[in-house]
Amino acid sequence: MPILTELSDEADWVEPDDVPRAVVTYGFIAKDFGGLELDLHRHRKGQIVLVQSGALSCEVEGGLWIVPPRSAVWIPGDALHSIKVSGTLEGYGAFVDPDFCAGLPTRCCAISVTPLLRELLTRAAHLPVLYEESVANARLLAVLLDELAAADIEHLHLPMPSDLRLRRIVEDMIAAPADRGTIDFWAKRAGLSERTLARVIRRETGMSFGRWRQQLSILLAVKWLAGGASIQRVADDLGYESVPSFVTMFRKALGTSPGRYMAERHAGANPKRLND
Repeated sequence: MPILTELSDEADWVEPDDVPRAVVTYGFIAKDFGGLELDLHRHRKGQIVLVQSGALSCEVEGGLWIVPPRSAVWIPGDALHSIKVSGTLEGYGAFVDPDFCAGLPTRCCAISVTPLLRELLTRAAHLPVLYEESVANARLLAVLLDELAAADIEHLHLPMPSDLRLRRIVEDMIAAPADRGTIDFWAKRAGLSERTLARVIRRETGMSFGRWRQQLSILLAVKWLAGGASIQRVADDLGYESVPSFVTMFRKALGTSPGRYMAERHAGANPKRLND
């Protein structure tokens, strides 16, 4: 299919499950996708979405993934999912027939993209929809699948509760992430006792309330930084009293500072310019 842009017509998109190829590739390049939202849907084929620049979020049956630059999300076949994109985005992806998914993750996950995997996805995205099944194309796609199977998993996942009371809390937190209310505050807001909220959120997500909220902060921070926000702005929007306290939290969660984390995902970026 053609490289999609903000000016693409709906007819430019070809349903990948209808294409008689083991791997169906595509690309999307747009300066402004606006507020593109793909509602809950599923494909028989598994899907990898690489973000070269910008960021997107993906919710898949009980989990939320934020995909920053130089990373990708893998969505197994038949997984019900939705995707949200805003602003600038350049990305490349592929749909993989279930018969060719041996060795690939069986669950949705964010993965780190090697330079080779990035180049393979970019090159493959320019193939025609019904590309010639030649020896050269077969080699290209076989190496792509090998690199995908070997990719490291990143910790950019937020377990999402199914309990409606907790979902309302999640929505309120995302709408007002600077609100640093205690667990007792959020419990009362949801009509629960503090003990009940703690028990239910651990049962639904496998995390304590504090750990879950910190993970939400990490995902929002990565999304905003990828969109060009400064570290100071992100720290303020997340309700941190100072930049150092935010940087400390970020470093403990991801093993590096926010400035260096984003610099490593932008070719040619200078970490010192990003206020590391």
